[in-house]
Amino acid sequence: MKKLIRILLILLAVAIAVLAAAGGTAWWYVASIFEEPPMPVVAAETRRSTIGGEVVGYVDRLDTNAWLGIPYAAPPVGPLRWRAPQPPEPWSGVRESLVRGPQCPQGELGPGPGLAGDEDCLSVNVWSPTHAADSDRALPVMFWIHGGGNHIGEGGTPLYNGARLAGTHDVVVVSINYRLGPLGWFHHPALATGDPLDDSGNYGVLDIIHALRWVRDNVAAFGGDPGNVTIFGESAGGWNVQALMVSPLAVGLYHKAIAQSGGLRIVPVAEAQEYGPAGRTSFRELVDNLLMADDAGLDSPGARARQESMAEEELAGYLRSKRAQEILAAQGGAGFGGTATLLGDGHVLPDDLQAAELFAAGRYNVTPAIFGTNRDEVKLFAAFSPEATDRLFGFLPYRVRDPERYDRDTGYSSDAWKVGAVDRLAVPLRAAQGPTVFAYRFDWDAMRSVGTLDLARLFGAAHALEIPFVFGTLDFLDRLRVVADDDVRERDALSQTMMSYWAEFAWTGDPGRGRNGEQVEWSAWENGAGARRLLLLDARSDGGVRMSSFLLTMDDLRARLLADTSFSSLEEHCRAYRETFRFENFVQAEYDALGGGGCPAE
Repeated sequence: MKKLIRILLILLAVAIAVLAAAGGTAWWYVASIFEEPPMPVVAAETRRSTIGGEVVGYVDRLDTNAWLGIPYAAPPVGPLRWRAPQPPEPWSGVRESLVRGPQCPQGELGPGPGLAGDEDCLSVNVWSPTHAADSDRALPVMFWIHGGGNHIGEGGTPLYNGARLAGTHDVVVVSINYRLGPLGWFHHPALATGDPLDDSGNYGVLDIIHALRWVRDNVAAFGGDPGNVTIFGESAGGWNVQALMVSPLAVGLYHKAIAQSGGLRIVPVAEAQEYGPAGRTSFRELVDNLLMADDAGLDSPGARARQESMAEEELAGYLRSKRAQEILAAQGGAGFGGTATLLGDGHVLPDDLQAAELFAAGRYNVTPAIFGTNRDEVKLFAAFSPEATDRLFGFLPYRVRDPERYDRDTGYSSDAWKVGAVDRLAVPLRAAQGPTVFAYRFDWDAMRSVGTLDLARLFGAAHALEIPFVFGTLDFLDRLRVVADDDVRERDALSQTMMSYWAEFAWTGDPGRGRNGEQVEWSAWENGAGARRLLLLDARSDGGVRMSSFLLTMDDLRARLLADTSFSSLEEHCRAYRETFRFENFVQAEYDALGGGGCPAE
């Protein structure tokens, strides 16, 4: 019985921890199971001046100082909801910055999704080596943008603790919170003001840009160099990194970029505003949902008619009067929701082209860049699919039903992610700016089996798993005991290698051989046939760190999937096509002809 309880506990913790790595707040549930972090103690030597006032922090691990929850903008509440961020409200005295600021309103991931957060959430966290204040040389700044689909997440989770990265490689690490979901991205005619910033709908992007301005104006007090800022982020954080690369408003605010598992798609404002297909909640539909929540007798057509009959001033007042939790619930439930993000408004983000086209046309902020993905990105999400795994309590996977099918289907979708997040972007960027583009694929998967569950197969090198390697926050894997003792040393060595590459890129714009000069040479992306272009990151016993010529195109992937005869049914083949090719990659005629008989209409 004790063994069974331990297996269930590990399954629960792994499931929530891996989901949390993608940006969710559920990480704190896992942390509370294993370890309660002590309350930090004020360190007088950490007193610093910022534009909002004086702050004092504490001494973190590895000879670093930390300051958490420093406001970088005024609370976006009341009349400032759905407006561009404003300067922070000054405070008197010395502000103790010992705990992370509130997370922005969002859904929570886990066995029982709910709603959480506070609109007064725009804050930064800073980690800096203790010697930085006395150094003659300002340190590079690494500015972290968390993931979570732009609907969940926060910058202050233990997974993103910047102490090890800052203390080991002499950098200043900054992480932020930014508005999420329909509070961060919302475009409705009733809210129009005539100001292109306020009317952009891209409030989450504007928050990130405002936080970069805070860094420009304040980071020198923490030992950082405002003239050497690297933006880096994972998943939605990677999308946002790439959004900053094509936003004219971000010029000069950063100098290098790392997009981990990104893949930018800019949604046209008209598409986001208007009533759309099932599975996506447009901004007008969100308003309909609010109206129906207020009036139980109102159906969808009635809500639409009522919305259209309301004067713009009345509708704007109505929207601003709603509680954040009501707005989140109206987007289609907790979690990632269905509303759009990254809007092509023509001011904050381009309204005519996507990232690859913008790179090819030279319409972007030229900067050294790293693009990368994980080999098994999609396994994070497939692991919790009832079609792919047998699950306890309707949530906890304990066995992969058909391992070969599981690997095949997730392989197609993960390869498609690589095309969109790396290859499709690196090719035009390399042609436009030369050998300052770098790429990687993270392949580490050395987790052991727990009971009937093969974790290496279930998750593999899943989405977000590279994050603790970059930050050196692998403690949770140790506490979960999901890595065999023989593999821990290789895992830690890989983490040290990755931190070294990331930091060297922040210092010089070229990851090269890492900060210590002892790593495998990470050379720039090359477009030539057979050229070395991609760094594979893996444990030494599983191939190690090495360069590869591996290149993927959507055409190659399409040809491979169409010719694949391993599917046991047309339905399987059709599902794989839908999951692999989305948005502009989906070809209706091809789908209708798949397998000779064509896929049935959904």
